[in-house]
Amino acid sequence: MDQQAARGVTTPQPRPQAMRTNWRRPALTTAILAGLCVGLLAMPTPEGLPVAGQRAIAVAVMGIGLWSSDVLPAGLTGMLVVVLLVLLGGVPTLHDALTGFAHPVAYFLMGVLTIGLAVLRSGLAERVAWFFLQRSRGRPRALYVQMLLAFPLLTFLLPSATTRTGILIHVYDQALELSRVPRGAPLAKAIMLALNSVNRLASTVLLTGGITPITAAALIGGISWTGWLVLMCVPYYAMLVIASGLIYGLYRRGFGPMLSVPPMEARGALSGKELRTIIITGGASLLWLTDALHHWNPALPALLAWVCLLAPGIGVLSWSDWERQLGWANIFVLASSLSLAQALVSSGAADWLAALLVRALPRSAHQPLLVVAMLLLTAAPVRLLVPNITGFLAMTIPIAMSVGTASGLNPVVCGLLMMIAGDAVLYYPAQSASSLVVYERGHLSAPEIFRFGLWMTLVAYVVVLLIALPYWAAVGEPLLMSPGE
Repeated sequence: MDQQAARGVTTPQPRPQAMRTNWRRPALTTAILAGLCVGLLAMPTPEGLPVAGQRAIAVAVMGIGLWSSDVLPAGLTGMLVVVLLVLLGGVPTLHDALTGFAHPVAYFLMGVLTIGLAVLRSGLAERVAWFFLQRSRGRPRALYVQMLLAFPLLTFLLPSATTRTGILIHVYDQALELSRVPRGAPLAKAIMLALNSVNRLASTVLLTGGITPITAAALIGGISWTGWLVLMCVPYYAMLVIASGLIYGLYRRGFGPMLSVPPMEARGALSGKELRTIIITGGASLLWLTDALHHWNPALPALLAWVCLLAPGIGVLSWSDWERQLGWANIFVLASSLSLAQALVSSGAADWLAALLVRALPRSAHQPLLVVAMLLLTAAPVRLLVPNITGFLAMTIPIAMSVGTASGLNPVVCGLLMMIAGDAVLYYPAQSASSLVVYERGHLSAPEIFRFGLWMTLVAYVVVLLIALPYWAAVGEPLLMSPGE
């Protein structure tokens, strides 16, 4: 046994789907999706939809189907989307199809993945995993609750959900490995699903917690940092609690057996590699927390951390180790999904879908809850079709606010409820950088992520209708506008 195996350090295992020998189901699924794509292309172009928009929608349907069904490697699907956008005419040139690869978010993800890899290779992940296991005393529920409580607390130190996931994924993978929990076991799925879906919810509570709150607040306008915290804390923490309980219920058989906790190894002071990893990660976190002062794109601190972690004499990673272990599929999937989202916008498909949404919504102040229900119901298919959360928010929030104003409803509330309906769900890993980080570890399949996304759609509806609307009214943002407003 080599030194890394003796320490419990493992590299990501190949996803089970990649080793399938039965090709029939993937071939059948791919053929059905290809047929659907061809059918959409053969249909007469709907009124108001440009030809390029129709073709971009056809590519989106096929790409989303492949990402959600897991019949092809996710990175391969991403590159297929890029190729089809060009060949079918969804974008005019290959340069347009590759715009996502020049997006700062792709490089932000690369930096975050490098931080997570450094946490693993320095031994810091193993040290923290030992600590959590000893504190839980072999009780799976205690280990799960510790992780859930860490999400909102770590948000104030590491606002980005992707950064937290990039670090915690290695910590809990180590904890599962040390306690001999098989890959893909119910407990492993529960922990990974919480990292995939629940962890993200803690970030949106803060205005500086990521692209979702920043974009939504900019589109709605007039919301301060403290005002955002007041509006979001109750509905989002409620979703966090409900989603955590839902995961526990779905995988409760994994919480029965006690964990096999090995004896605590003698641990000395932090090593030089561990200290440098903490300092570099802390420096990047400080830059993210102070973005109001320097206005840097979040990708820049991530890239600075990447440079430091790979620099000879300073960093903790060698270039060859980084090349082998980064998880390049994540970057290909994220970049291609950004390209697809941009194609939907530039081709006119997004505007056409938005117009359909407006025409479908009732405009009656006498039925405010019906307007809210229609907004929530239309958010799900749009979120499914638009892989990028920024694109979803930019498309739906202005429409929801316009519909609200025309119906005598508070436009701020209409904008916020659309954000919740889109942000609470993930239907496939390409919709979130943090989800890609979890998916790459091999504990969860794309269909499992999709099924939980459907559950979270219902959770978002319940939280908006039963918790958010009454709470917002209590803090000064009622659903109905007062006369004269």
